[in-house]
Order: sequence, then C-alpha cells, then structure tokens
Amino acid sequence: MRIVITGATGNVGTSLVRALAGDERVTEIVGVARRLPTWSCEKTTFVQADCAEHPLEPIFDGADAVVHLAWLIQPSRDERELERVNLVGTRRVFEATVAAGVPALVYASSIGAYSPGPKDRPVKEDWPTEGIRSSFYSRHKAAAERMLDEIEAANPDLRSVRLRPGLVFKADAAAEIRRYFVGPFLPSPLVRPGTFRVVPRLPRLRVQAVHSFDVAEAYRLVTCDDRARGAYNVASEPVIDPDTLAREFGALKLPLPAAAVRALTLASWRARLQPTPPGWLDMALGVPIMDTSRIRALGWTPQWTSLGALRDLLEGLSHDQGIDTPVLHPSTGGPARVREILTGIGGRNP
Repeated sequence: MRIVITGATGNVGTSLVRALAGDERVTEIVGVARRLPTWSCEKTTFVQADCAEHPLEPIFDGADAVVHLAWLIQPSRDERELERVNLVGTRRVFEATVAAGVPALVYASSIGAYSPGPKDRPVKEDWPTEGIRSSFYSRHKAAAERMLDEIEAANPDLRSVRLRPGLVFKADAAAEIRRYFVGPFLPSPLVRPGTFRVVPRLPRLRVQAVHSFDVAEAYRLVTCDDRARGAYNVASEPVIDPDTLAREFGALKLPLPAAAVRALTLASWRARLQPTPPGWLDMALGVPIMDTSRIRALGWTPQWTSLGALRDLLEGLSHDQGIDTPVLHPSTGGPARVREILTGIGGRNP
C-alpha cells in the first residue's frame, strides 16, 4: 500500500508515520508538509507542499489512501489564515483525492466537531456535528465535516472515514502544545505532576483524552482495513474531570465559576499574555462525552489510559520535549521563546 499523509510532521502525523512503517502491508509513505523535517522514518519520503496552494493530484496519484491531518491551531488572531489552511486546504485535499482516483480518504475530524451535548452519558457517532459557535476550531471542524458529506454523496465508490479523537497527548508534542495553548511565559521545569496541589472545579469540566500513539493506531487500522467507513470516536478511559485529577495528583478541588474563568481567559488573550481564545474553554465545557465502542469493535485497544497520556505530556512539558520536525522541535519558538513573543503570541505561527 502507498499511503499519503498531509500534516505528517505534527503530533499525530509523526506517530502515524511510525505506526504505518511497522505495518507489513504498507510499502510506501509520503508525508506532505509545508516545511520539510530533518526527522526521518523508514518507508517514508517527505514532500514539501501547502495544501491550500500547491498542486496535490501529482502527489496523490497512485496512492491507496490519503490521510488528511494538516490543520492550523495558530495563529489564533488571524482568522483569514486559519480559514485558508483549515477550510480551503481541506476542500482541496478532498477534491484532489477524488481527482487522483485514490480509493480511500481518511479525515482527522475531532470531538470539537460535535454540537453541545451531555456530560453524564456517552453519545455515539450520530450525535449532531454543528460545532460550538464561539470556537473557530470547532466551527472549522464542523464545516469540514459538511464538505466531506458532499464529497461522499458525490462519490459513492470512495471509501471515506472520519475519526473524532479527544485531546491528543504525548511527550514529544509537549513543546508544540505548550506553544499553541499556553504561550512563552510558562516555566517548563515547574510543570510536573507533583506540583499540582489545586485543580479547578468548573461545571461541565469533563474531557476525554488519548495518547498520540494510540490515536495513530486507530488511524492505521481505518486506513488499512477496507471494512472501515464513516465516523469513529476515539478516546481512552477514564473521562478526566476535577475528581479524577484530584485523586491522581493528590490535589484539592477549587470551585470556580465558568464565567469568571472565561473572562480571565479572554482578558489574558486580548492582552497577548497567552495564545488561546476563550472559545477553547467553551468547547471543552460544551462538547459531549463520546462512546468509543465502534472503533473498539474494529480491534482498537488503547495501550495508554487517558491519565497516562496526560502524565506523559506533563513530563514532556517539564523538559520542553520535542522531536526534530519544524512543528515539534523545542527551538521553533526561538531562543528563550523570543520568536513567540515577537510574533504576537498567537498572532503568527513562529
């Protein structure tokens, strides 16, 4: 099998490249990235291309499957650039897949595509995917699902799959996650599991997570298994909430009103102290808990618990850990993270 992966140098992309390289059915992996890495993996060739601008059909030609992971989280202050990559780029990937005659398309959707839903019971993949309106990420993921609906309707012979994972963690993505969501002012050596003495208790703060290696295994399964079609929720156990965190880290729970936390998030984002707008909080509090029985029926069994994935990320954060791709390398933010500050902390991608 020849597999093409867009966004192959990021958190999930690097894990998926490794997972596919270990599959004897896969003979060739083509990683598409806007900036070429020095990191390498067996069976893999990297091609430099911007999904929103460059011709994609020649890259996709002869592929057995295209896995579309490319997506922008930052710059959170530049909606035009986010739409260019996330919406224009995604549509071009879908259309080029069809034009090149690729028989299978796997799209990286997200729990963020879901409409507001229950936190006290899991929902299956048929829950509405209209997103959380205040979150650009959620709006874009929902819009991309509508694009995929159109592609599926017009091309019934295309085997189409969409995965909706929860939060995706791994130590080697720590530098990227810190840069995208926290900003340059976090003292990394202080981010250790033992330093958490208080956890916030907000209404509806219940989220799901999965280790990057485990979500990559889910992508490998649906890419290589012709039975896989449609949507799959992907998350590990347990659901992470204030009670779970307090037990795991021996911390106290501090009740906080969601409105106050949102106001603080908005004020700090507007002051350019951190890169995350409050829509991310709205999304975390709004999306439902997912039922993952469908992906498990395909043979997926996570090797990491959600708390194990979180601990792995925290260890990576404490050491500013990463790997040698432009997205994941710790030096991407510049010496002493100066480049992040100079680009406006969410104003442009460093």
